[in-house]
Amino acid sequence: MKRTSFAHWPCSIARTMDVLGDWWTPLVLREAFYGMRRFDEFQRELGIARNTLADRLRRLVAEGLLEKRPYQHDPVRYDYVLTEKGRDFFGVLAAMVRWGDRWLAGEDGPPIALHHDRCGHDSHAEVVCAACREPLRAEDTSPRMGPGYPERLRRRPGLGDRFSGP
Repeated sequence: MKRTSFAHWPCSIARTMDVLGDWWTPLVLREAFYGMRRFDEFQRELGIARNTLADRLRRLVAEGLLEKRPYQHDPVRYDYVLTEKGRDFFGVLAAMVRWGDRWLAGEDGPPIALHHDRCGHDSHAEVVCAACREPLRAEDTSPRMGPGYPERLRRRPGLGDRFSGP
C-alpha cells in the first residue's frame, strides 16, 4: 500500500509528519537523545522489529536527522548519531513530553523528568513568542500566509476566511 506524502504540502506540520511517518520514528529519536547509537541498542530498548527499525533509521539518515558513522569494519557496523537537524528536533519531543505529562501522567506523576543541567533544575518545555517571550497559546495566535505559501494557492476562493495575509 502506497503511503500518502505530505512533503510538498504548504504546512510545516504536514511536512514534519511526512518525515516522521509513524509512531516509531519519534521513539527512535527519543532513544538517540537518551544516548543510544547502535542498531542493537535501539532494537533492544524499543522492542521494535529489526526490519522496521532498519527502515526508520534509513529514513532518518536520508532526511538528515541522523548520520551513520562506522565503528567496525569487518563486518561494517554503524553508530547512528544525531546531526544538527536531529538535535534541533529536541524541542518537538520536549513539547510532547510536556503535553503527555499534563494530560496522560498517572497519579504517580510524570515518568521522566527533563533536568536542565545548566541551571540544575528539573524543567519542562514552554512555547513562547520569539519576539515578546509571552506564552504562545492557541487563543492568542492566528495563522497567516508565510513567504513560502504557494502563489497558486493564495488565489483560492475562501482562503481569506482561514488566513490573514502578510
